Amino acid sequence: MTQLVLGSTSIFRKALLEKFNLSFECAKPNIDETALENETPENLVARLAEEKAKEVSKEYPEGLIIGSDQVAICDGNILGKPHTFKNGVKQLTSFSGKTVTFLTGLCLYNAKTDNTQVVVEPFYVSFRELTITEISSYLHAEQPYNCAGSFKSEGLGICLFESLKGDDPNTLIGLPLIRLHQLLKNEGFDVLDKQVFPTKL
Repeated sequence: MTQLVLGSTSIFRKALLEKFNLSFECAKPNIDETALENETPENLVARLAEEKAKEVSKEYPEGLIIGSDQVAICDGNILGKPHTFKNGVKQLTSFSGKTVTFLTGLCLYNAKTDNTQVVVEPFYVSFRELTITEISSYLHAEQPYNCAGSFKSEGLGICLFESLKGDDPNTLIGLPLIRLHQLLKNEGFDVLDKQVFPTKL
């Protein structure tokens, strides 16, 4: 039986992967997430997703490992997690009335065969014209300081938006499940075949 491993301790990614109703482990990848000089946003998230998966493979040498990374892009600037209220205000203020591109890098690494699949999924979020009162109220209510873009789309953050555009709404939360399902099938593992993956107890 193949062991499925999510190379992340994000509660949001964990909740998304649980939609597949599979048994899996979670492991924290300890890597440097600093962008390289002149690295494009697409290359950054693809590289970090792969590095996370391969770092976790040291602990699971025969596992099928999922790595993921996400950034927001506004006015040509790469934005990650705000970490603080002040940075959250700055991010959301810059998003007001604009469409922000979110790029999610996804890697599926078969540690046993050394086969690597990497894709980058875009998602587009158009924000309403936001007042500083709305921004401050939202940040205090949900405290999304560990989320790229300073919001939780699965929560109160939905009130900040005018529209969403993308192939898979799960992408915005951090794990594109439609693409992940295809990557798993490429490896010969069908999520719906419970003889391949054990179901969650």
